Amino acid sequence: MPAPRIKSPGALIAESGADREGHGLKRTMGLFQLICFGVGAIVGTGIFVGLSGSVAQAGPAVVVSFILAAITCVFTAFSFAELGGAIPVSGSSYSFAYAGLGETTAFLVGWCLLLEYGISISAVAVGWSEYVNELLHSLTGWQLPQALSAGPADHGVVNLPAVIVIAMACVLLVRGVRESARATAAMAAVKLAILVAFCAIGYSAFKDGNLTPFSPAGLGGIGAGTTAAFFSYIGFDAITTAGEEAKNPRRDIPVAILVCMGLVTLLYCAVAVAAIGAIGGDQVAGRPAALSYVVNQVTGSEIGGGVIAFGAVVAIASVVLAVMYGQTRILMSMSRDGLVPRVFEKVSPRTSTPVAGTLIVALVFALPAAFAPLDAVMNLCTIGTLAIMAAVNIAVIALRRREPGLARTFRVPLYPVVPVLGVGFCLYLMYETGWTTWIQFAAFLVVGLLVYLAYGRRNSTLGRTVDAEVTQDATDAVPQAV
Repeated sequence: MPAPRIKSPGALIAESGADREGHGLKRTMGLFQLICFGVGAIVGTGIFVGLSGSVAQAGPAVVVSFILAAITCVFTAFSFAELGGAIPVSGSSYSFAYAGLGETTAFLVGWCLLLEYGISISAVAVGWSEYVNELLHSLTGWQLPQALSAGPADHGVVNLPAVIVIAMACVLLVRGVRESARATAAMAAVKLAILVAFCAIGYSAFKDGNLTPFSPAGLGGIGAGTTAAFFSYIGFDAITTAGEEAKNPRRDIPVAILVCMGLVTLLYCAVAVAAIGAIGGDQVAGRPAALSYVVNQVTGSEIGGGVIAFGAVVAIASVVLAVMYGQTRILMSMSRDGLVPRVFEKVSPRTSTPVAGTLIVALVFALPAAFAPLDAVMNLCTIGTLAIMAAVNIAVIALRRREPGLARTFRVPLYPVVPVLGVGFCLYLMYETGWTTWIQFAAFLVVGLLVYLAYGRRNSTLGRTVDAEVTQDATDAVPQAV
C-alpha cells in the first residue's frame, strides 16, 4: 500500500510565500482587521435569523445550547489557533489536514469546506433577503413582491436580494483585500452596536416568568438546539484563510480567533436571554426576523424594529463578504496544489486578488440562493463542518508527533486532552444531526472521493513530485552497463 502523500509545513509555507509576501497577495490586515473579519464571518444569520429555530428546539435553555456549541467550537478554536500560527497559509483546515493527515484527507476536508462555505454563502444571502423586506416595510410600508424575494420552493420565482448581496460582495473582493477589510470592519462595528442596543431594549422589558419552563423539551431539546445553534458559530475558521494577507499572521491569527470566540459567545447568550426574557420563548420560536419582532413588541413601534432590520442587513452582508473571501482563498490553495483547476490560483497583478476564482464562486453560489430550497441541506452543512473541525483536532495531534520542532506561536492548552475533547464534542453533535443526514454525508464524501481519484490525484503537484522521485530512485537502482 503506498504511503500517504503528506506535505510538510515547511513546504506549505515555502510554496505560499507565507513568511514573505503571499503568492501575489498583499499583507494589509492587522490584528484589529482580523478580529473584525472574524466577527464579520460569524455574527449574522445565525443570531438574526437562526435564533428562532434554536429557541423552537430548546426553549429558554437555548442559552445552554449556545454555550455547548461554543464549547465545541472553543476546543477546536484552540487547535485552529495553534495551526494558524504555525502554518500561516490561505488554505486553513485544508492545508492543516494536508500537513497532518495526508492528501486524500485534505481533499475531502477541502470538499467539505466547499459545502460549508458554499451553503453558508447561499443560506446567509437568503436570510439577508428576509431582513431587506423587513427594513423596506419599516421605512416605506412596502415590500418586494413574493415573486422577486423568494425561490420557487417558497412560492416565488427568484430571490433577487440574495443575488444582489452576493454580487456586492464579489465586487468588493475583486477590488482588493484592503477595501474588503475596511468594509468588514465598518459593518462589524455597526452590527455589534445594533445587538448591544437590542440587549438594552430587551432587558428593559425582562420578566423572569418568560424563562419558565426553562427546558420544555428536556435534554433532547437542548441537544437539538445545540446542533441548530452550532450554525451560528460557523465562520470563525475563516480567520485562518487570511494567513497570506495578515501583516503578522503567526502572532495575530491565534489572538484573533480566541478573541472572536469569547466575544461572540457572550453576545449570543446576552441576545438570547434578552429576546426570550422580553416576550417569551413561544413568541420567539420559529418567527422570521425575530429580533425586529421583539423590539416592535417591546417599544410598540416599528421604528425600533426597522433599526434592528438595518443592523441585520449590514450584519448578514458582512458574513457573505467574509465567507466568500475564505472560500476563494481555500480554492486558491487547492489550485496551487493541483487538486482543483488552475484558474482558481490566478492572482490579478493589478488588484492582488484571485479575480477569476471570485467571479466563479459568486456565480456558482448565487444560483442556489436565487432558486433552490436550502433548508434540506442545512444539517448536511453542519455535519460537514463538524467533520472538518474533528480533522483539525486530529491534525494537531499528528503534527505534535511528526513535527515536534515546528515553530508554534500558540500551543493548545492541556494537550492532548483539549483536542481529544474537541473530537468528542464534534462527534456528539454529528450524532445529533440524525441518520438521514449521515447517509447524505456518506454519499457526499463518496462523490468527493471519486472526484479526487478522477482529477485531484492525477493532477496533484505533490503526486507528480513523488512519482518523479520514485522513478529517479528506480533508475538509479538499475545497474549501469559497462
